[in-house]
Amino acid sequence: MTGVAPALVAVPAVAGAVLLLGAGWVAGRRHARHGERAAGMDLGTPVERATFHTLHTASLAAPPLRAGLTEDAARKAARRLRSLLGTEALCLTDRESVLAWDGPGADHHQRRAMARVAVMLASGRSQSVRTECQRPDCPLKWAVVAPLTGEDGVLGALVAYGSRESAVLVRAATEVARWVSVQLELSELDRSRTRLMEAEIKALRAQISPHFIFNSLAAIASFVRTDPERARELLLEFADFTRYSFRRHGDFTTLADELRSVQQYLALAGARFGDRLKVTLQVAPEVLPVALPFLCLQPLVENAVKHGLEDSTEECRITITARDAGAEAVITVEDNGVGMDPALLRRILAGELGGSSGIGLPNVDERIRQVYGDAYGPVMETGVGAGMKVTLRIPKYRVGVHSSPSGHRPPRP
Repeated sequence: MTGVAPALVAVPAVAGAVLLLGAGWVAGRRHARHGERAAGMDLGTPVERATFHTLHTASLAAPPLRAGLTEDAARKAARRLRSLLGTEALCLTDRESVLAWDGPGADHHQRRAMARVAVMLASGRSQSVRTECQRPDCPLKWAVVAPLTGEDGVLGALVAYGSRESAVLVRAATEVARWVSVQLELSELDRSRTRLMEAEIKALRAQISPHFIFNSLAAIASFVRTDPERARELLLEFADFTRYSFRRHGDFTTLADELRSVQQYLALAGARFGDRLKVTLQVAPEVLPVALPFLCLQPLVENAVKHGLEDSTEECRITITARDAGAEAVITVEDNGVGMDPALLRRILAGELGGSSGIGLPNVDERIRQVYGDAYGPVMETGVGAGMKVTLRIPKYRVGVHSSPSGHRPPRP
């Protein structure tokens, strides 16, 4: 058999390595400082301590902002950003209203804040203005209004308040606003990625062949008179299969739910092809809860059925295995069908061939790489007349990958 490895696309894996190194450094440094305190040793220079405090505060403010410029995200980030700047007060706004305020003066400064934001929106540049507050006990005498930008232009503002005019505050608030803008742009990229995955799932659903649906219903109808009980069971399997395939919540599911959908698909295919379809399923219980992209196994099994039964007159044997491999689950789908020319498979995965030639293979390949990186792309081994074997390695844990509730009905009596 011939291994097929599509061309890899470079991904910014270095960023993940830096984050892991940073987390390890912080944990190690915390442990070291605990020992230093116990031994009465120096805790570092003031510059080192200030640098650490700044980086730590920024790291705490970043996660809420990755959700976008929302009221909840602004509220969680405002206190961190105020600490980062060391200002008397700070507020975050969108283009129309104050989203969050941290510090004194909210009762009489919020309305004026939006008037200053309106001036900033007109120019698109940071503004430093006197607050003109007449209360002698109010420490908010100067305000720096800095724009928060995104893909669609200025989204809102960061307003930092100080007790006096300060060029340092102007520069610091402007730089922090730029940093916040980067986090907002990253949140937009996350949303774009989510929309892309949703579009790809819709495209995959569209590939669930009307031919398959017609044949499944025809097979069910053939049992209505001869075996009504089996017709009933197949009809329920068909309903569960379509309900799961067209569910509207979540990009991820569990391996258990995905295998359940595969079994339903194979039950419907078996009703049509009878004894010509032989299926072996070997699954380690430890990997059943593993989360993975929704609808990433069914296209592989459909491809095996197509090339094992529809393109051949011989008996089709399909073997599906899922085994525990430490930090990963390794899933294989193998058939003894007609196989294909590896060069043709490369063209299919590269998207060079239109139509339904790939039965969702390019879609699965792309989504797996998007979620886990190119190192986890499906490995496909095939040859003309030699069947096909597809292997997926799925990490048991990956940040942001969480299964959604099952689209299946509860077990039937």
